[in-house]
Amino acid sequence: MDRETLVARWYEEGHYGTETMRDRLASGAKEYADHKLVVWSPYRPAATTLGELHARGVRLGGALTRLGIGVGDVVAFQMPNWLEAAAIYHACTELGAVVLPIIHIYGIPEVSYILEESGAKALVTPTEWGSIDYRDRHTDRDLARIFVGDDPPAGAISFESLEAGATDDYPRGEVAADDLHILTYTSGTTAYPKGVRHSHNTLLHETRQLNVATGARVGDVFLSPNPVGHMAGILSGLLNPYLYGEHIIMMDGWDPNAAVDLIVEHKVTRSGGAPFFLATLLDAVEVTDRDVSSMRFFGCGGAGVAPTLMERADAVGWLSHRSYGSTEHPSVTAGWQGDALEKRAYTDGRALPGVEISIRDESGAEVPQGEPGEVCSRGPDMFLGYTRDELNRAAFTDDGFYRSGDLGVLDADGFLTITDRIKDIIIRGGENISAREVEEVLMRHPKVGEAAVTSMPDERYGEKVCAFVVCVAYSPLSFEEMQAHFEAAGIAKQKWPERLETVTDFPRTLAGKVKKYQLREGLQA
Repeated sequence: MDRETLVARWYEEGHYGTETMRDRLASGAKEYADHKLVVWSPYRPAATTLGELHARGVRLGGALTRLGIGVGDVVAFQMPNWLEAAAIYHACTELGAVVLPIIHIYGIPEVSYILEESGAKALVTPTEWGSIDYRDRHTDRDLARIFVGDDPPAGAISFESLEAGATDDYPRGEVAADDLHILTYTSGTTAYPKGVRHSHNTLLHETRQLNVATGARVGDVFLSPNPVGHMAGILSGLLNPYLYGEHIIMMDGWDPNAAVDLIVEHKVTRSGGAPFFLATLLDAVEVTDRDVSSMRFFGCGGAGVAPTLMERADAVGWLSHRSYGSTEHPSVTAGWQGDALEKRAYTDGRALPGVEISIRDESGAEVPQGEPGEVCSRGPDMFLGYTRDELNRAAFTDDGFYRSGDLGVLDADGFLTITDRIKDIIIRGGENISAREVEEVLMRHPKVGEAAVTSMPDERYGEKVCAFVVCVAYSPLSFEEMQAHFEAAGIAKQKWPERLETVTDFPRTLAGKVKKYQLREGLQA
């Protein structure tokens, strides 16, 4: 089934409409004008209201027109969670430009590639953030460079001077709901990032379906640790407040103790992000007597989630569940409010409204229920496709399902459990071993705080299992203790880790996901 046929069906079923993000931001800014937006930052803290921010963004759109930017032009920002990033997003949406968020710690090679492939006409960055100085970063592309902060380089545009030319008197071009709205690039491993294209309709459906599942309410206060260079940060920090009436607290860097302060001060009711955020936040909560009872929900996704994490959240009174998705298909499944703890802790939830899941074998045939296979999905929040056609040919099945590259199982109740990444399967002497399974056994050891399992090269078996662990304070795990733990768990011996590496932390993306390829590279160094 081709995409045109799928889109027609999604219109007929009411998943799509003619409203654009420009329309929704304008109506949300009016309806929720007094709702607060707070930026927690050691460098550039700020506070405003949704109405004030939208008005600022609309005027800023007029300033962008003076740089020659119009409907369909790409505007990139490589920004932390600062107010200026949100203002640029509103400006682009009002103007009809395509928004290109870039992770703010990407280096020159990644950014240069993204700017060139996307055809961006402008790039907004800080002058400095933390230890990063963006002023000495040059690209070969001829574009407008806009800097937020003091002492921009010669020939660049300061954000202040850009805003000095702001006006709301400028022509707005025509924008349709199926037009490209956001272009974002996945963080690559060995290859360059892939450009992922989303429309107004795909993102509006995404926010709608996930808010139904998680029980969002008008007036909720959402704490977002997710960077706006990531899809999760765009959704939680830039869209949901205007679409569903949330107050928003954005953090430009993760500090669990500061997060506790923010929960107490602002009576935060909801949050979400990678397991790393929830685990470290619970660590901070469990050693304080401060009142965090305002919080009722923390959604978890983006990496493997230990069942014990859901149990810990329940113990402090926070409903939490696992979810599954990607930049390409942001929310395939999620737990629901009424799901039992066992389902929320041990599965990745059920398909969200409009989403179809198909579990397939290597030949592309569907496998029987309960059998593992590649998770393929399609739904109204699925991306339009990659920027490069050759990637699209491999990404989709003939009937329009997105091939995730993840292995999973569907149970009789429709709950999906992700068992592994296909490329993360360890093949030891021809035997497939699930890294996820080994990690979950490790996480049940009382001395293990976090675990990541990868393959390591072996002349005899091809690959063996290597375990990387972050131990709880003052409790180192020995290799012998680990082996005894696996023996007691009754796990087949070929799955036992044959090397143990103890680390203080893992290399991570800004969304908190462990960079396993870096761990593997370290083994081969």
